[in-house]
Amino acid sequence: MFRFLRPIALIVLVMVFPLQGLSAATGDSQSLWTMIRDGGWAMWPLGLCSLAMFFLIFHGTRETKRTRFIPQDTLESLSRELAARRLAEARELLKSGDTLLARTLDRALRKAQPNLPDAGKAKVEAAMLEALEAEEGKLAQWINYLNVIASTAPMIGLLGTVSGMIGAFQTMKAVGMGQPQAFAGSIGEALITTAAGLVIGIPAMVAYFVLKNRLASAMSETAQVATDLIDDLAGEAAPPSAD
Repeated sequence: MFRFLRPIALIVLVMVFPLQGLSAATGDSQSLWTMIRDGGWAMWPLGLCSLAMFFLIFHGTRETKRTRFIPQDTLESLSRELAARRLAEARELLKSGDTLLARTLDRALRKAQPNLPDAGKAKVEAAMLEALEAEEGKLAQWINYLNVIASTAPMIGLLGTVSGMIGAFQTMKAVGMGQPQAFAGSIGEALITTAAGLVIGIPAMVAYFVLKNRLASAMSETAQVATDLIDDLAGEAAPPSAD
């Protein structure tokens, strides 16, 4: 559980310190939460973006764990059952653990034909690849939402900036340049929303690429293990190493 909290804690630190630094740079003694309140309407959608980012990072980190892909404790038994072409026993082993390999290989083994010399290897591999692509698509869609947040949050911040500057110029037009404190709030709103959008967008983009690469690595390893198991079924297991 604590391993899942580490990336979230890091993101929180990355989000909080830049905003605190902005407050210190302006010489303002306001708290972080007061500063967020002064950001205006744009802070509401940005707040939703930050909550969505936390959830997606947590969910993506959990779903891309290696134990979610390969049932390491049953691989040896599964290999023996497939080599002996005991498909019923092999599928029972697969159903004993909810992993991506188990789901895809279980679907692929339905195409197996034990009476053939290669057990219908071509059809099994085709079914396995199709199932892997479907599973990868389900996982990737959640990670892709991080890319949406990474692109959208800075744009919302920019929209808040434009809104704040419009308000500042309207106030300036009404009271003139002699009272800068009158439009300082609108300018502050513009700066805060820009900073908040970037503070959310940058970690979301980093998390997107990290989780994307993590998923690609896990899928590649799963496909290799599945291919080796299908070779066991077809009687094409690699010979033992001379070492």
